[in-house]
Amino acid sequence: MKLVMTLLVRDEEDILRENLEFHLARGVDEIILMDNLSVDRSASIAEEYARAGVLQYMFQPRDDYSQGRWVTQMARRAVDELDADWVINSDADEFWCPDAGSIKDALASVGPDAVAASVERTNFVTRLENGEPFWRRMGVRRIVSVNSLGEPLPSKTAHRGATDVVVGHGNHYVSVGGRLASCVPAPITILHFPVRSRAQFFNKIVKGGAAYARNTELDHTIGKTWRHLYQLYQEDKLDQAFERELMTDEQIVHGLAAGVLVRDERLIGALTSRTHRSSLAVASSA
Repeated sequence: MKLVMTLLVRDEEDILRENLEFHLARGVDEIILMDNLSVDRSASIAEEYARAGVLQYMFQPRDDYSQGRWVTQMARRAVDELDADWVINSDADEFWCPDAGSIKDALASVGPDAVAASVERTNFVTRLENGEPFWRRMGVRRIVSVNSLGEPLPSKTAHRGATDVVVGHGNHYVSVGGRLASCVPAPITILHFPVRSRAQFFNKIVKGGAAYARNTELDHTIGKTWRHLYQLYQEDKLDQAFERELMTDEQIVHGLAAGVLVRDERLIGALTSRTHRSSLAVASSA
């Protein structure tokens, strides 16, 4: 099985290397990364992996967040240029963690007739910055994960390689052959870290919300959580939204005792045990 991951990024230097290393260590063969106007070190990090032969770098200059169109372009390229059997379309804050074995093992288990697989997400709790990387601080997740509007998080979709695939906005569904693909649950959980610091959160919402506002093609129901948070920013209320995401140590202790939070150190274990730049070293010596 050839497994390709697509990744759309904008200013993700605090999480990008960890994301690439995690997935390369769990069965992803190659990555197609589209950089949408990053002004931080995201491009230089991606270029390291491109030089190692495990990543194709693309630059997207438009600033209207046409995510579905851009991810569809990458998903089709995964088949046309890389002969992908399966494609996972991910965001930088998502870590596709198989219940056992590799991501390939998990996708193989869904059966030969499955065109697509659904994968649930779980949100990790935002904690105060203390000089450590996000993955060392954020080892507690919510039992029930919701978005900023209080709605359940929708699952994400992986799919078999297809030259005519269309990836829906948000990577929540795909169409193949002009028809919506039915999904089989895959034994994978996406570890989700959407809010890692105040600076990261503000940058994401301010730039992403403005991009949505510029897009005249998308229905206003698409991207409604980002649009909602961008409206709060315009009303000078985004700090309050960030505070609602942030939990103190005392709140976490109470949440654990009440059973609404649970410790989950799968990412901590994975990144602590890695050999720094191990995937690059392997790829460079191959």
